[in-house]
This record gives sequence, structure tokens and C-alpha cells, in this order.
Amino acid sequence: MSSARSPLAETGPASADPVAAAPSPSARSHAFAGVFSLLAPHLTELDRYLHGQLGSFEPEIRAMVEYCIDTSGKRIRPALVFLSGWRNGGQVEPDLVRVAAVVELVHLATLVHDDIMDEADMRRSRRTAAREYGPTAAVLLGDALFAHALHLTTQYPTTEVCAAVSDSMRRVCAGEIVQTLRRRSTDVTRADYHRIVDLKTAELFRVSCALGARLAGYEPGFVEAASRFGRHLGIAYQIFDDLVDFFGEEQRIGKTLGTDLASGKLTLPLLSLLERLPAAEAAALRSEIAGKSPPQLALRLRQMGELDVFAEVAGAVETEIGAAGDALRPWPRHEPTALLLGLCDVLQGQVAGLRRPM
Repeated sequence: MSSARSPLAETGPASADPVAAAPSPSARSHAFAGVFSLLAPHLTELDRYLHGQLGSFEPEIRAMVEYCIDTSGKRIRPALVFLSGWRNGGQVEPDLVRVAAVVELVHLATLVHDDIMDEADMRRSRRTAAREYGPTAAVLLGDALFAHALHLTTQYPTTEVCAAVSDSMRRVCAGEIVQTLRRRSTDVTRADYHRIVDLKTAELFRVSCALGARLAGYEPGFVEAASRFGRHLGIAYQIFDDLVDFFGEEQRIGKTLGTDLASGKLTLPLLSLLERLPAAEAAALRSEIAGKSPPQLALRLRQMGELDVFAEVAGAVETEIGAAGDALRPWPRHEPTALLLGLCDVLQGQVAGLRRPM
């Protein structure tokens, strides 16, 4: 999309037939490297754009902002923007690069704040911003990232992007607040857990897909389908991340394991374990979650293996992946569809690659 044409004002239908047959398995078999190699030019331009924003920050905090930008993973949320907005063979479009930068800055801000609350020392094999600069400065650094993300949304010709992102930011923050208020509580239900996940993680996935498709000029029906895809993929991703906290390999994933138990965050693996344990053992685990006794990570991992917790939680990931795929199957001829479904394959592969409990 050239800068002279704004798809925010376009609502015309695309030429594809939304009720054609579902894509073949071969169309969905995108390996991780295959999907992200397509995005190499987009992510390179995103990196250039993000570093170009450093001059907009005050000189005293530029190094801190750069530290956060450089502590990047696979940039899944910007990837969702680019893939949802894929058109004409994937031309790199300035409007998509800008909104990808917006969602990445919002995400980085939430990571800074998460690491403070979790008291995490490492993130992606580097010291967290809270560890590097202290928690007080890190809180304000996260706020600065939020503020600049919102500033970038004002550069679009209408208020639509700004409204969508600010609404999502509020929902993400609400999810973090609810999770914080539930910390050390053992009264969290599965419904509470899913509500928190929907707000704090799935919302940013959802808006990334919705804005990517909208800015690329796709019709409202596909924008809504992409939005639903992003929401379900986001839920799946968070449940997977909660599984990784117990069954990942610290050196491989580059972050401290067992932080959810240590910080009193009642996630799905812990909820599942609590439901399966005998009363006395469940009471002991509740005491650990509440911070009344030291966390027994090795014991809890062994119990998760014995009680088949891994299989249940992995199944929950699979359920959400299935719902994500269902959202897009009516749109097989749209360019983003096969690429986005490829991300489902990637996540399934990551679940399969986790260390299984003995």
C-alpha cells in the first residue's frame, strides 16, 4: 500500500470467494523458518524504524529504550500485522511497518512491567530492564514506551488506529491489573484465568491481526475473521507460555523457569495440578502459591508428570489453535490465510518440542 492511498477509508470487497473450499494440508505446511523468512524484509524495516524512533525519546533514556528494543524475540505480534496485511506478494508497506512498531512497543512495555511484578532476572538470555536499571526506573520506562506507541498512532489519517490501539492498551492493562490482584490467591477459577489471558495476551494478538488486515484494505468480513484468529492464537500462545514456565529448558528459552509458582501466579498448569492432587498435597501447593511456604518446583514437576497435567494443558493449546484455524477457513483464497495458518503449525510444533515430564 503506497502512502498516497489510505485503506482506512476503503470498504470494498476483495475478489476472493469467501466460501470456497478449505486450503489443502500442503498449503498449511509452513515451517517456522519458511514463514519468517518471508518476513525478513519487513522485520528488517521494522528494526530500522524502531531504532529511528530513539531520537524521539529524551537523551537521558535513549539507551534504556534501545536496551528494550534490542531485547527482542521473534516479534510475533509485528509478524501478525505483516501476515494479516499480506497483499501483492508481500510488499513492505510503510503503514504496516508503523503499526507493527506500535504493537511491538506496547508489547515491550508490558514485558518491562511483567518482569518487575515477577521479579524476573533474565529475559531472552539478557538481564531484564528491572534488573538492569532498577524496578522504579523500569516502571517509568514501560510508561514511556506506552506513550510513544500511542503517539505513533496519531500519524494515521483518521483516528481509527489510535482508537483501536488505545482500547487494546486499556484492556491489556486491565488484564495485568486483574492478574496482579489475583496474585498469591488460590481462589482463581478457570474462568478467571481465561479472562486474564484474553485481556493481557490475546487482545494484542487480536488487534495486530485486525489492523494488519484493515490497513491492507481487506473487506470487513475478513478483518473480523483475522481478528478472531488472532484472539484464539493469542490464548493458545499464552497457555503454551504458561506450559513452558514448567516444561521449558531455561538455556534454550532464555528466561527463568518456575516464576509463576514462585510469584504466586495461578496458571492453567497449576490449576490442573490443584484439581488432581489429594487434599493434603493440594493444601501444601496452595500454601506455596500464597507465599506461606517455599515453592517446591521439582516436586510439582514430578506430580505434573504423574497426574498427566502436561497432556491436559497441551490439549487446551490445541483447542485454541483449532478455533483460530476455523476462523480463517472460509477465506482460503485470501493471501494472508495460508500464512497465518502456518503460524498454527509452528505453535503445534513448539508444543511437541517441549520437554515431556517423566
